[in-house]
Amino acid sequence: MGRRPEKEVVKWLTLEELNEEIRSRKVCAEVLRKLFFIKELYKGATVPKAAKEVGVSKVIGYVWLENWNEKGLEGLKPNYGGGRPSELTEEQKEELKKILEKRDDWTTREVREFINEEFGV
Repeated sequence: MGRRPEKEVVKWLTLEELNEEIRSRKVCAEVLRKLFFIKELYKGATVPKAAKEVGVSKVIGYVWLENWNEKGLEGLKPNYGGGRPSELTEEQKEELKKILEKRDDWTTREVREFINEEFGV
């Protein structure tokens, strides 16, 4: 059983630009870790070696490389989309916001109870 060939890294940025992106701290810590991983690949490391350097599994390393190769820096940024949709309508959310702004000492429990009583949710 032979090793599969190593995937090439797409060089969306020059090494200098990549270093500048890391230095400038324009990105969150999660993206910074991924940039260090990509930098290791730029320097010739294999995915398993680069993944080990930044403390992730090689499977995660291949996922990061795939995202980088497809979208560059945008592919490394977290995507927090999805989740359960709100049961409140946009109008109810606006009304709730106005009510909550009248008082600044709400507890989470009070807000939850208020929403249940006021909106039946």
